[in-house]
Amino acid sequence: MKKKTILFVLLIPMFCIGQVVKSYKKHNDKVVLTLDKGELYLSPLTENTVRVQYALEIKSQIPELVFTSKVKLPDFKVSESKSLIEITTSKMTVVVDKKSGVLSYRNAQGKVFLSEKPDSRIFKQSSVQGEPCYIAEQGFTTQPDEYIYGTGQFQDGHLDIKGLPRRLTQVNTQIAIPFIMSSKGYGLLWHNYGLTDFNPADSIVNLKPAGTSGEAITVAVTTTNGTQKETRQDGVFTGNFTVKDNGEYAILLDVGQKMARKWQLTIDGKEVISFKNHWLPPTTSTLVKLTAGKHDIVVTGEKNDLPVVYYRKVTNETVFRSPVANKLDYVVFAGNSDEVISSYRDLTGQAPLMPVWSLGYIHCRERFMTQDDLLENARAFRTKKLPMDLIVQDWQYWGKYGWNSMKFDEELFPDPAAMVKELHQMNMRLMLSVWSKIDKESVLGKEFGNKKYYIPNTEWVDFFNPEAANYYWKNFSEKLLKPYEIDAWWQDATEPENDDLVGRKINNGAIPGEQMRNVYPLYVTKTVYEGLRKDDPDKRVFILTRSGFSGQQRYASAVWTGDIGNDWETLRRQLTAGLNYSITGLPWWTFDAGGFFRPGKSQYTDSKFHERFLRWFQLATFSPLQRVHGYQTDTEFWRFGEKVEAESLKYLNFRYRLLPYIYSQGADITFKNGTLMRPLIMDFANDTKALQQKYEYMFGSAFLVAPVVSEAVENWEVYLPENQSGWFNFWTGKHYNGGQTVKTAASLSTIPLYIKSGSIIPMGEKMQYTNEKPAENLEIRVYTGANGKFELYEDEGTNYNYEKGAFSVIPFEWNEQKQTLTIGKRKGKSFNGLIENRVFNIVWVDESNGIGIENGETNISVKYNGNSIAIQKK
Repeated sequence: MKKKTILFVLLIPMFCIGQVVKSYKKHNDKVVLTLDKGELYLSPLTENTVRVQYALEIKSQIPELVFTSKVKLPDFKVSESKSLIEITTSKMTVVVDKKSGVLSYRNAQGKVFLSEKPDSRIFKQSSVQGEPCYIAEQGFTTQPDEYIYGTGQFQDGHLDIKGLPRRLTQVNTQIAIPFIMSSKGYGLLWHNYGLTDFNPADSIVNLKPAGTSGEAITVAVTTTNGTQKETRQDGVFTGNFTVKDNGEYAILLDVGQKMARKWQLTIDGKEVISFKNHWLPPTTSTLVKLTAGKHDIVVTGEKNDLPVVYYRKVTNETVFRSPVANKLDYVVFAGNSDEVISSYRDLTGQAPLMPVWSLGYIHCRERFMTQDDLLENARAFRTKKLPMDLIVQDWQYWGKYGWNSMKFDEELFPDPAAMVKELHQMNMRLMLSVWSKIDKESVLGKEFGNKKYYIPNTEWVDFFNPEAANYYWKNFSEKLLKPYEIDAWWQDATEPENDDLVGRKINNGAIPGEQMRNVYPLYVTKTVYEGLRKDDPDKRVFILTRSGFSGQQRYASAVWTGDIGNDWETLRRQLTAGLNYSITGLPWWTFDAGGFFRPGKSQYTDSKFHERFLRWFQLATFSPLQRVHGYQTDTEFWRFGEKVEAESLKYLNFRYRLLPYIYSQGADITFKNGTLMRPLIMDFANDTKALQQKYEYMFGSAFLVAPVVSEAVENWEVYLPENQSGWFNFWTGKHYNGGQTVKTAASLSTIPLYIKSGSIIPMGEKMQYTNEKPAENLEIRVYTGANGKFELYEDEGTNYNYEKGAFSVIPFEWNEQKQTLTIGKRKGKSFNGLIENRVFNIVWVDESNGIGIENGETNISVKYNGNSIAIQKK
């Protein structure tokens, strides 16, 4: 069914409809242009944001899900000449060509940063599940030296996605966000809730089965019904295609099943795609250089695959196409990456502050079998003095009661309330896995079935139906939240898994699932977040979920990368996936450090896996959330030997020492629309070589992180972006000029880290949990060489009193010319735990002091009582 739908879309003749501007009218909030066919709405949303909507008749039965925040509309003016209409705000201008209807966009300096491609606006009548809809497509001209990032979390390994085809659907390990960011000073959100093809490749290679290869193997895999055995054997498929020109070509492979097991494609005997995991998204893509003429293709996958390969010549354009739409709808944001994301969040919702304990270490495994099992391991963390704040109970605690019955099996967990109480006494918190599917044969499932609260022919709750969502929350609250005082919630498989909206009606049969195919996770997290704010208002919400969509940041949700493998290539691909997710404006992201699917029992003694794990964990230390997980694995550090435990402790201590910095950066996300995990486009958009770095990023304002993602490394080449005042090696204090690649010591104990000159980094004490010690004495490291600022943020950490102003902000400012550090007057209202009088130990970093994880030698110790004070460097 799925393939027929795709082919139907691709084979419909595509043509541009008439776009001559007949007239226009200015309204308070928009300009409406009447074209020879249809209407074009241009709506300035902020000073640097405009929304473009086109249809034969603008109307929508689909709710507004993304742009929900009310912001003051900007002033704008309209001017007209013989050939153009211009709509201008203080920060951008939309230019309409009256003859063609083509739009272009200028920044405040008058420079065109984006243009629609002529004759590329397509709006073609179609249908889905027997109901009318449209195919909407828009092309944009890109510049030859442009770099483009975004579209969410993908497993294809690409960071720069200019020209790359991607099929935007939600599946395990893949999160589709129809948002891109350009190095040329703009962002673009394609506003559609269904499947979207990014840079669609329409030419098809016909493949024929050519037999099987290798032996059939049986593997244990996770499914929505738990662990199951599955027999797999490779299938081989062959075909050929001919291209007219030499050049770069985009290739998209669709395996023809809901999930893939392997991606392997060769062209003329050369392998161009090769990646495998127990579960993979059904599509992947790459870019290849081809010569004119005939080319042979071999696809090796699972024997039951029905693969199709699509291709197109890469040109300087970006295209979005949605096969199920009721209007063509996109939003353009002008400005640098921070300005774009700030406007996006102003319009779609602020990201609330995560609880401070969520930024410590999160310990997870699949799974603790019993209450005693969980508590025994929790106690061991404290006995062994390994820091930890949050322990996670994964699935199947429901036991005999059925999948996600929202009930603990008392044979396994006899007293969950006592379990949570003991964890709290150890200053730990519990996260519990709660799914969006419910076993239909369970007591709870039968209730949902009788009320028709399922998506038809599935076990997924129909969250699009408000009554079903409310009933889900009622049971969630009464059966899990209120009885046990559980602290955090793991919403697993919120895609929903297996792309189960396709071909089904939702919202009690009112809407074809394809219209809302990518937004199920938004509905789930909304239900849980709003329910928690209502029923547990004094506790800060923390949701971990496997999928996301634009706007989801407002529901206190973090995502992780799903059921990934553990090899080096998988590690590399999580990094590019996370950076392309973060650039879409959704700030909280993590992964299963060490991989979900692991090598089995050998992992406990395999030194090669230990090396991979430690590199994974170093990256986790400099990710928004530090977390370990693993399938059929006792993931506790001590089970892997003394070396792994000692090295892990080092990075646990590092994370906890950095909590004042990380929590302050979290506040920057909430109050200033900031971004913690920052692709280099965010800070070095004009540095071409920086834009080419796939495995480097900024962690907050100070840290350049260059994680080791290859085996047996002692030295690692790090590109230091162009920065006039240069960089400091965190481990040695040595200063380097920017704009060069440096060989950096990177033994198994060391993740390469550089600090931007002018940075100010607060470091706390080592702790076993985030609230163990008040931050009365902080080490303040100052990296001189340029002016710098930092705001130290503190509050109660676990509630929403910050929304009423109960927080402390202490500004630090380094003046390079005057060689003076000013600690400004404290801002904010008093709160429980506010440190009125404290000590700041100032460290001027150089090669002899303030290096590595341990405390530096204090140069100046300052007593601070909330009033401004200036410190002269001597």
